[in-house]
Amino acid sequence: MIHSLLIALQASVTPVPKDIPLPLPLPHWLAVTLLIASFLAHIVFVNLMLGGSILSLWSEIKGLKDKRYDYLAKEIATTITVNKSLAVVLGVAPLLSINVLYTIYFYSANALTGLLWISIVPLVTTAFLLTYLHKYTWKALKDNKAIHISILALGVAIFLFVPFIFLTNVNLMLFPEKWSVVKGFMDALLLPNVFPRYFHFIFASLAVTGLFLFWYTSRKKYPFEEKLPGFTRYDIQRKGYALTLTATIGQFLLGPLVFFTLPSKGIGINLALVIAAGAAIALPAMWMIWKALTGEKEFIAKDFKKVVVLLGITVVFMGSGRHIYRANALEDHQRLVALRTEQFKKQKKEAIAALNKAKAEENSAALSPADKGKAIFTQNCSSCHKPQEKLVGPPVTEMASIYKNNRDGLKKWIKSPGKKRPDYPQMPGFPQIPETDLQNLTEYILTIK
Repeated sequence: MIHSLLIALQASVTPVPKDIPLPLPLPHWLAVTLLIASFLAHIVFVNLMLGGSILSLWSEIKGLKDKRYDYLAKEIATTITVNKSLAVVLGVAPLLSINVLYTIYFYSANALTGLLWISIVPLVTTAFLLTYLHKYTWKALKDNKAIHISILALGVAIFLFVPFIFLTNVNLMLFPEKWSVVKGFMDALLLPNVFPRYFHFIFASLAVTGLFLFWYTSRKKYPFEEKLPGFTRYDIQRKGYALTLTATIGQFLLGPLVFFTLPSKGIGINLALVIAAGAAIALPAMWMIWKALTGEKEFIAKDFKKVVVLLGITVVFMGSGRHIYRANALEDHQRLVALRTEQFKKQKKEAIAALNKAKAEENSAALSPADKGKAIFTQNCSSCHKPQEKLVGPPVTEMASIYKNNRDGLKKWIKSPGKKRPDYPQMPGFPQIPETDLQNLTEYILTIK
């Protein structure tokens, strides 16, 4: 009862549009699975793109005093353009999935965030071009490091800003009750949870990039001494692990703030269990990294695969938790939207029926009495009578001749006929035909010649 009252209250203060009355192109559970899986694949490369850009910028700045880090920055920069291309390609599937599953929510948020949402495409395009320019001008601008670093710094700044737009837009989806008061991007930016989620995302990008750096430079075929002179493989592995551990600790510290700034309407026991499970799985991975950092050099890569698997599972749990919260938060509103949609479909059906009835009446009004009588004849008389030929009964021309000047007699005969001829069967009566229809029927019969 209380829950119903809360839903009714929500409906009174929240915009509740009708949904598009079309079925999903695939089962709901499969659409959700595709959304989560495709989003996780996409976000990993977004993390690598952003984290790699930040790390490359930091390394090149540090390389102004220590040439080794300039080499490191160049190596990381070569991966950024590849990872950003994969991020874009893999971003199509989750974008389509969320459009299908949350059409009215996604497009409502898009409209309310306005120009900044539209600006994502030119912003991302600009950032991509800057990363390409940075990558392919390493030699040309080797004596103009300030310009070269500035190119990447501008790209990083854009990469850091674009997630703000995405997070604000996706966050606004969860607050239909705010749609009537949000007046653009800045209003939406100040909704709960945007900033905590943003910084949590930055830490995640750095953590994933640390693991990537460890793997990338640990490959057996990677010409380490040629690409990174002055470093040992252990040095880079240690830096990668240290970055991952530090960033993951940052996520753990920020995690409770992210969770407790979530509006309560989407928090449930299912969400709490999934988040707790993901965090618990990350703990042994963090311990393995710590043991590798403090242990013998030759064993630093011993548990790398285990670390990747455990942190990968954590990412799956966190991605699933994101969807669980969204589903919890929108459940009541979706129920209201479904009700509004059913009302719309009913009203549409009634409107179409009324329109068809009006058209039928209009068409009927345009017909002559004889035309209307022809339709009645076809329905009631045509199985036994033809206009000019004998069928079961005599032809209509004969009736017209007999009752030429006796319309009332014809009407009486149709209602209650007798038997005049032995060579014809007894005609059944039609007392059920209304007087108006009977008038039109006789008008038609008497026009037959």
